[in-house]
Amino acid sequence: MNKTENIKGLTQVARLEAIKNGAPLRILLPSYRSDPHTGGQGIYMRLISKALVDLGHHVDVISGPPYPDLDPRVGLIKLPSLDMYARPNPIACLNREILSNKTDRFEWWSHNWGGFPEPYTFGVRMAAYMRDKIADYDIMHDNQTLCYGMLEVRDMGLPVVGTIHHPITMDKRIDIAHAKWPLMKFLKWRWYSFLNMQIKVAQQLDPLIVVSDSTMRDVERDFKVPKQRMTRIHHGIDHELFRPQPHIKRLTNRLMVTASADVPLKGLIYLIRAYHSLLQDHPDLELLVVGRLREGQTMQELDKLGIRDRVRFVSNLSGQDICDLYAEATIAVSPSVYEGFGFPAGEALSCGVPLVATNGGSLPEVVGDAGIVVPHSNPPALAEAIDSLLRDPERREAMSKSARRHILDKFKWERCAREVVDMYRDTIEKFHAAAEHHADH
Repeated sequence: MNKTENIKGLTQVARLEAIKNGAPLRILLPSYRSDPHTGGQGIYMRLISKALVDLGHHVDVISGPPYPDLDPRVGLIKLPSLDMYARPNPIACLNREILSNKTDRFEWWSHNWGGFPEPYTFGVRMAAYMRDKIADYDIMHDNQTLCYGMLEVRDMGLPVVGTIHHPITMDKRIDIAHAKWPLMKFLKWRWYSFLNMQIKVAQQLDPLIVVSDSTMRDVERDFKVPKQRMTRIHHGIDHELFRPQPHIKRLTNRLMVTASADVPLKGLIYLIRAYHSLLQDHPDLELLVVGRLREGQTMQELDKLGIRDRVRFVSNLSGQDICDLYAEATIAVSPSVYEGFGFPAGEALSCGVPLVATNGGSLPEVVGDAGIVVPHSNPPALAEAIDSLLRDPERREAMSKSARRHILDKFKWERCAREVVDMYRDTIEKFHAAAEHHADH
């Protein structure tokens, strides 16, 4: 079928029949910001799109800035925004062009009054872009934008599947609880106001993919979405990039963690406290953090404990750089208070690194029996598990082998993509059957 043909009448019937018989799908993946360095959603966009084209499907990503790093076989549709976080002076950027555009004007105003308008404004721009392009695709798969624009595109006639990595209500609760001053608590509350839209949209999208059983429970509780509307499909791990490096000698005294320093959700402060106590019995122990140290509670804690010069922070690394560092690490740690999935934990296991993780969110699902799992927000429990591994090189060696095997058995992207495509086909069939039924009545 020619991409520009209209999906109506016999053409639509023929297309649906082809899809039912296993024809490659034309898939659109929207994401309001998709750079892999901005977090797990960017990593997901890069890897799920690659896995889908590996299976022979046609995939386009439509994204606001910062734009994704994609496989060359994946199309990229750039949907510019004001990209306020990249501007040195977001208030002073107001000009006649912004004032004359309703969406730009709202984005400028909301950002400068402490909101996060990107998901909403991305949806407005995307729906406008899609008005004459519905026939170009068989399905749209949202990457937790959960914006009103998704519902508009669905109402134009394109089936929509949504993915929720975890409900951002978890970030909101933990962020506000960790804010020290009433004004800071208010500013955090204001920033998370986009959640009202995401909850409303999640309640209307059917079906929804959730990436863990933990996320399913939390979405049901916080978003009031019934479990029967959700399907759990675990992410994959990039096992081709994150792999053991036998030519690199593993150290016997280095802990490694990938975590944003001042995102309370990531639990780095609890690992720092555990590390401080471990130094009494392991005075040469190193802590390497893949992340950037900024002014904030983590820096204050390091200064208070007197170990700021003992903890090394590294950033702007390639995937291969991180893989090489994992090869040197004695133990990897995932200290998160909550994870919707937990890519760093899976990547450490894929590299064959002995892992200590918390029970925060979905981490026990990712780690399984391939690592040690301890209660979150508990420095003594982290310290005890790390200490036991530091004293037992044979156990570390056995864990290293089982870690890699665990990822290869359960967390390949090909498995994830095949499960997602099965859901696409089922959704397309049900969507058009419902539309036909509605038209007949």
